[in-house]
Amino acid sequence: MRANCSSSSACTANSSEGELPVGPEVHGNLELVFTVVSAVMMGLLMFSLGCSVEFRKLWAHIRRPWGIAVGLLCQFGLMPLTAYLLAISFSLKPVQAIAVLIMGCCPGGTISNIFTFWVEGDMDLSITMTTCSTVAALGMMPLCLYLYTSSWNLEQNLTIPYQNIGITLVCLTIPVAFGIYVNYRWPKQSKIILKIGAIVGGVLLLVVAVAGVVLAKGSWNSDITLLTISFIFPLIGHVTGFLLALLTHQSWQRCRTISLETGAQNIQMCVTMLQLSFTTKQLVQMLSFPLAYGLFQLLDGFLIVSAYKMYKRRLKNEHRKKDTDYAEGCHKKKSTSLKETGAFLEVNEEVAITPGPSVPMDFHTAFESTSHVSSCT
Repeated sequence: MRANCSSSSACTANSSEGELPVGPEVHGNLELVFTVVSAVMMGLLMFSLGCSVEFRKLWAHIRRPWGIAVGLLCQFGLMPLTAYLLAISFSLKPVQAIAVLIMGCCPGGTISNIFTFWVEGDMDLSITMTTCSTVAALGMMPLCLYLYTSSWNLEQNLTIPYQNIGITLVCLTIPVAFGIYVNYRWPKQSKIILKIGAIVGGVLLLVVAVAGVVLAKGSWNSDITLLTISFIFPLIGHVTGFLLALLTHQSWQRCRTISLETGAQNIQMCVTMLQLSFTTKQLVQMLSFPLAYGLFQLLDGFLIVSAYKMYKRRLKNEHRKKDTDYAEGCHKKKSTSLKETGAFLEVNEEVAITPGPSVPMDFHTAFESTSHVSSCT
């Protein structure tokens, strides 16, 4: 796949390209250990999240894939278009523009599943969307890149990381399948596994973020433009995904899920594709973007989760206040009703003792008084 960057306003020539430092610092064995450990922990995490998935609901999403269709439209329609417009608007260098576009064409990352669980989203839809977008990336990534780079001119061919996509699918589907089976056979134990997995997921996200920055510290540069794009890009994805889900009349739970799935991209796949397609000197200008995007999408995810928890706590406090006011009103009504009933009985006792013509007793008033008491219990 070739593209012509020189003919685009987003891809101006850069005369200082040959004066860049040698390349990103790699820590060999430490990097390998980190990759293996993070892959194993991610597999265990997806197994625990799979324990929240019910096969019946999962099959319902597959039979009526409206939510999946909206998610794929956001993933391979909105995100590549947003990346292209950002690259043109900020007049990026050729290699930087390609890095932004590749990030926009990548499928959703597993980090979205963790955040979806924390905001009480539709876990069945979230995992289905992540799997379907990864499968669709086999054809949609080269198609989107071809369409959006057809007017650009690159010296290198863009290499689609099919092996990385396959490994991602295996690491995603197998643990989740085991989790679904455990949830089907042992539902009580699966809830315990799910709680542990949520805690492990939070720790894993922090560890991956810190370790990723340390291992790739040689890839960072001080390009404010790229940092700005990496900050606003995931935010645009979250907002547009939520709005599109809302316009298609999805439930609030699905809207939260699709929003998180849209803004959270597969960072590892983007980095792998850049490493396969470009030289070391070019990577110095490019790798800072996916790393910064990964950090900002983590930050955005935590902010969304925090905002949702605050919203839920506010609703809970308001509900508790209403219950308290209702209980107080019932207590006052109950005491008033008891006084009225007592007065009524005293009057009737006096009437029964005093000789004279019989007076009909107003049992209807007494019944109304006691009915107020019973309605508050």
